[in-house]
Amino acid sequence: VQLQASGGGLVQAGGSLRLSCAASGRYFMSYTMAWFRQAPGKEREFVAATTQSGRKTYYADSLKGRFTISRDNAKNMVYLQMTNLKPEDTAVYYCAADDARPEMYTTVPDAYDYWGQGTQVTVSS
Repeated sequence: VQLQASGGGLVQAGGSLRLSCAASGRYFMSYTMAWFRQAPGKEREFVAATTQSGRKTYYADSLKGRFTISRDNAKNMVYLQMTNLKPEDTAVYYCAADDARPEMYTTVPDAYDYWGQGTQVTVSS
């Protein structure tokens, strides 16, 4: 599967952005989908994941309540709605796909099989 992330940009603190990830290829519904982010000089960190059906979602503890992940299996799309953005949210955001067991997820980047190219999110104070 190939992944294409989009929707990043420059936003003021307190603002919102919606990231999109378009997946091409077959069997999109067989993948757990996730968002990760990487700030300059830092390791890539887990943001959120949604299992194959979309019924289960998981978030980094620090982001709960501000970020929402969703997927549209009919359109092969995954979204990340980000609200009340803070300067520390500034990073390159990546979508990723894991050929995981049904309704399972992991926060470990190395477990993911496919990655998008990343989209830059910059939050100004």
